[in-house]
Amino acid sequence: MEYALGQEQVERIERLLQTDLIDIGVHFVMLIDMAGNVIAICDNGKTRIDAYSLAALSAANFGAVEAMARLVGETEFTLLFHKGEQESLHFYKINSDLLLITLFGRDITLGLLRMKAAGTAQRIRDIWK
Repeated sequence: MEYALGQEQVERIERLLQTDLIDIGVHFVMLIDMAGNVIAICDNGKTRIDAYSLAALSAANFGAVEAMARLVGETEFTLLFHKGEQESLHFYKINSDLLLITLFGRDITLGLLRMKAAGTAQRIRDIWK
């Protein structure tokens, strides 16, 4: 996988993460590549998380889920969700290179998050081109 993003593209992605996701109540969001490298991070200023560990674990987790998809006859699963008591994680595969990870609380519905993540993913694809 080879890609090179300029500073302007990263800043556009960070603004997009802020306006599309943080501003609706998402606590933390990051864009990573499938190797677990962080491309962009945005948070609400209140969330403390080890983003680099989360990125590495998320990439490994999503890799395992893709292997499970193939076992059941699917080419891939593009969405993964882990629900916790206070916080939940939502993973959205943007393309073969990128994964969008959001951390959110009980004040946001999964339906709203899924809709916003899909729109954000499309806009990131447009920037990525």
